[in-house]
Amino acid sequence: MAEICEQPFVEQGPRKGLIHIYTGEGKGKTTASIGLAVRAAGQGFKVLLVQFFKLEEDPSGEKEIIREKIPTIELIRSKVRHPCFTGEETDEAELKKGVVETFELVKSRLAEKSYDLIVLDEVIGAISGGWINLNEFLDFLDKRPEALEVVLTGRDAPVELVKKADYVTEMLKIKHPYEKGIKARRGIEF
Repeated sequence: MAEICEQPFVEQGPRKGLIHIYTGEGKGKTTASIGLAVRAAGQGFKVLLVQFFKLEEDPSGEKEIIREKIPTIELIRSKVRHPCFTGEETDEAELKKGVVETFELVKSRLAEKSYDLIVLDEVIGAISGGWINLNEFLDFLDKRPEALEVVLTGRDAPVELVKKADYVTEMLKIKHPYEKGIKARRGIEF
């Protein structure tokens, strides 16, 4: 632990973008990634925040404040919800189409614009669910601009992604109010 504290506080030379993973069963993956996006924006970084399984019309505190107050964060939301929310009503073909379209939009945005940080919220779920091909995604990471910082969130991070990442944080669930029947609360979970 002391080694981390001994590192120089300010980076030297050209910036190399690193890969961050927030994974695990616990709460906080999206929250941590949005906190990092806000921190980066506060330092003048251009940020692309992509939420793979959150619909544009879904209520969300982060969506409102980012769109209203933080113009250096571009927010893209998907057109599909994760099957854990849609259950038996999930249209598998529409789900795959929506995830693929969102990923293609990410790639086209990166070809059109320069970003310092990109957050791909719930992309790990899209990969582990089989809607984005793991090898194609690894290739995407390999071909990204050298200075681009990338944050990936979602449960069940594949070993190959974990090996490629520079930061990996696992959110461990010890307790969650959902277990007591408490539903998601405005301003806390969304």
